[in-house]
Amino acid sequence: MGRVRDDLLVDVSPNAIVPERAIDFVADSGAGGICSFLGTVRDHSDAGDVTGLTYEAWQDLAVKRLEGLGQELFDTWPVRRVALLHRFGDLGIGDVSVAIAVSAPHRAAAFEACRHAIEKLKQDVPIWKKEHLVSGESSWVMGS
Repeated sequence: MGRVRDDLLVDVSPNAIVPERAIDFVADSGAGGICSFLGTVRDHSDAGDVTGLTYEAWQDLAVKRLEGLGQELFDTWPVRRVALLHRFGDLGIGDVSVAIAVSAPHRAAAFEACRHAIEKLKQDVPIWKKEHLVSGESSWVMGS
């Protein structure tokens, strides 16, 4: 997958996320601010010490939902460019699972749109994660 249009990049794949890809994509001469968010795999959760995560995605629908989310950002804030990237498959501690970048003429819009994007992505995009614990147990994490 890859670019959706000139001002919106959406990608849902098993490939490692390179944060600079999102930042470089949203760079725009009309933007006074770029806001980005990276979601990474941490070594613990409420359930215990974590060894890694497995993400599964309904890839076609996830891409469509991310396209819709990108359009929502354009309709709500004066953003210039948006990048929405999510990885699936087995990820280790420290790996980047999601990258969001938004450019806008002013920082407030960039921050608000970026925050909205990650919250909405977590609610509406069909991507699920399974935590693998040091104890050997694994379980799907709901609503995170």
